[in-house]
Amino acid sequence: MTEILTHSQIWAALDSLGERYGLTASALARKAGLDPTTFNKSKRASASGHRRWPSTESIAKVLAATGASLDEFMALVAAKGSGASRNARPLIGLAQAGAGGYFDDAGFAVGGGWDEIDLLADADEHSYALEISGDSMSPVYRDGDIVIVSPSAPVRKGDRVVVKTAAGEIMAKELKRQTARTIELRSLNPAFPDRALNKSDVSWMARILWASQ
Repeated sequence: MTEILTHSQIWAALDSLGERYGLTASALARKAGLDPTTFNKSKRASASGHRRWPSTESIAKVLAATGASLDEFMALVAAKGSGASRNARPLIGLAQAGAGGYFDDAGFAVGGGWDEIDLLADADEHSYALEISGDSMSPVYRDGDIVIVSPSAPVRKGDRVVVKTAAGEIMAKELKRQTARTIELRSLNPAFPDRALNKSDVSWMARILWASQ
């Protein structure tokens, strides 16, 4: 089974790395050449509760600045997750998801034919995992990446979303704009066009919470 790292795990590991080198969150950010507020607890979620993740670039800068190895950081990540409870969530390929029988009308996982993946407990109870296939969503999502999707999470402008059309097409895009009648989507791959869909042509839209990149 594949393990999905959680928001709290990654941030706790960064905090522990700073403590190991005698640095506060602000001092750790400064040492890495980042804005001193980058790792502040207030920056880890928006006022509306939308989670913000440290970027791979910022983590790489922290490792370079402290001299810590990636193995050292991953050991801290593993330690922070060792006591967390896990629960199984459905996993299906994105291309396969276009077929009928896997989702209800609101985009919740139903029916059979799903594999399972272990998620840590802070994934909401309605979340599920989709495995990306092909390159239509690169460079943001690559073939084989796993995205965690929640049909119950609120969707806002700028969120990355998975959309299923009434015709059975499944796509991962960025929500550009939503009106009473239309949904405008920005393509994640510049080689593919943006999309504008009538709401009547959309079966459901669910927010991407996390990706295994």
